[in-house]
Amino acid sequence: MSWGTELWDQFDNLEKHTQWGIDILEKYIKFVKERTEIELSYAKQLRNLSKKYQPKKNSKEEEEYKYTACKAFLSTLNEMNDYAGQHEVISENMTSQITVDLMRYVQELKQERKSNFHDGRKAQQHIETCWKQLESSKRRFERDCKEADRAQQYFEKMDADINVTKADVEKARQQAQIRQQMAEDSKADYSLILQRFNQEQWEYYHTHIPNIFQKIQEMEERRIVRIGESMKTYAEVDRQVIPIIGKCLDGIVKAAESIDQKNDSQLVVEAYKSGFEPPGDIEFEDYTQPMKRTVSDNSLSSSKEGKAELKFGGKSRGKLWPFIKKNKLVSLLTSPHQPPPPPPASASPSAVPNGPQSPKQQKEPLSHRFNEFMTSKPKIHCFRSLKRGGVTPEDFSNFPPEQRRKKLQQKVDDLNKEIQKETDQRDAITKMKDVYLKNPQMGDPASLDHKLTEVTQNIEKLRLEAQKFEAWLAEVEGRLPARSEQARRQSGLYDGQTHQTVTNCAQDRESPDGSYTEEHSQESEHKVLATDFDDEFDDEEPLPAIGTCKALYTFEGQNEGTISVVEGETLSVIEEDKGDGWTRIRRNEDEEGYVPTSYVEVYLDKNAKGAKTYI
Repeated sequence: MSWGTELWDQFDNLEKHTQWGIDILEKYIKFVKERTEIELSYAKQLRNLSKKYQPKKNSKEEEEYKYTACKAFLSTLNEMNDYAGQHEVISENMTSQITVDLMRYVQELKQERKSNFHDGRKAQQHIETCWKQLESSKRRFERDCKEADRAQQYFEKMDADINVTKADVEKARQQAQIRQQMAEDSKADYSLILQRFNQEQWEYYHTHIPNIFQKIQEMEERRIVRIGESMKTYAEVDRQVIPIIGKCLDGIVKAAESIDQKNDSQLVVEAYKSGFEPPGDIEFEDYTQPMKRTVSDNSLSSSKEGKAELKFGGKSRGKLWPFIKKNKLVSLLTSPHQPPPPPPASASPSAVPNGPQSPKQQKEPLSHRFNEFMTSKPKIHCFRSLKRGGVTPEDFSNFPPEQRRKKLQQKVDDLNKEIQKETDQRDAITKMKDVYLKNPQMGDPASLDHKLTEVTQNIEKLRLEAQKFEAWLAEVEGRLPARSEQARRQSGLYDGQTHQTVTNCAQDRESPDGSYTEEHSQESEHKVLATDFDDEFDDEEPLPAIGTCKALYTFEGQNEGTISVVEGETLSVIEEDKGDGWTRIRRNEDEEGYVPTSYVEVYLDKNAKGAKTYI
């Protein structure tokens, strides 16, 4: 099968077909190019997706990735990142192996097609020129033959006419001979041109056109083969990355299989274990005995005389903090722990309306304990500073025992690493100094003395710091007794730059944040846990006003929890007298405290919750 023999007369159709073939090839190139753009876009979106869900550095999310499920998710994100890289490889390979190659081939194909059809048109023009020459020679031969025939007829007519002179007859005969010769010449010329045209025509249809069409056919077949090879390459590019994509998917499956629910459960225990034991039984409080009410409706403390004591020592020590309501606990912590002073110019508090009776019993030891460690003003702000990410106490006393132990252990490990780093630096400087001593031309040994002294001081400072944290760690782990006064003085060397709020909240006594205190007295140690208390401090609204009061006398609030008032000043009452002779008031929504009930005249709102009627 040859286009030259089968399609010898389809020059125009072949020209259209070959152009269509080039268009198909360009369309395929465009398809592959759009596929590469899709692959790049898909890879970019996968990378952005993986990056979006990566844990932020130095954030809470990074701490969550210690769990096996989170680690598996992180592995999935990393595998997806590699998966995206394989799609980028697909795009790059298709671009280099298909798109670029085919675009160059299309240009070559267009040039070859143009050359072949140019040769075909040239052959057509040549055969058309030969045909025109043949037609011209044929018409000339026909015309000469007609003129020769007319000249012969005219001669015969003149020869038969007796009236015509002999000269006219001779002239007609000569003219007929001339025309006859011209006809013979035209015949010979026409015969020659005809033979030549037939030869050209045979060569055109049997040599030139078949050769040209054969080249066009070969060109078209090469185009078809090339587009087929490109399609194979298209599939191979995808197939080449399938093993790597399979490894990515295997990695995801392996990460999923590595999830250990028991291990995650253990990590939760390690992360949130406080170290405390559940609270013990609460002893019965006999209210039939004479007693004085405490500063709160909830009996947290007991007197030394008639009241059964709540034992915060031993197993039940410090276990009631999470269950105390905020308002009552704040009242317990911030109310003054001494009898209110009598009003001026009065012999006794009973001389003034609403004056409280003098207390008959000493203050409960638990309240006294609270007053000791609540030494900062205002107290609530201290807890809030810790809650809201304020400065953490250096000894991590705001953490429960188990969490505090982990924090201290981590701090000790970090300090040991810093010490090792500084030690290596000191050794390097020492060696360099020895080299300078042996080879003075390399440098001045004295130039390293300052740096060596600085590094040595840093090492000593870090060692003291490590010893301090190791002492705290030993205290938590029970290897050492309570922190001595000497240890507290040593730690004070490093506490000078600590925020005042933290200092007030985390001295050597226990705070509501969960640190420990020791008081060597006849009573047992009282250790209090206030983690839940601290967490709930910011969540509740301030106490509503239940009435107003007018200051009868000027009062200078110099003790902890009290507030100064001026005679005649009007303030809001937020907590009435609980029987201890103190009333809690507020000024300007942000300043509150206690004043002696006998110093003010109280006007309670009868509709307010918890209000009582004073007669």
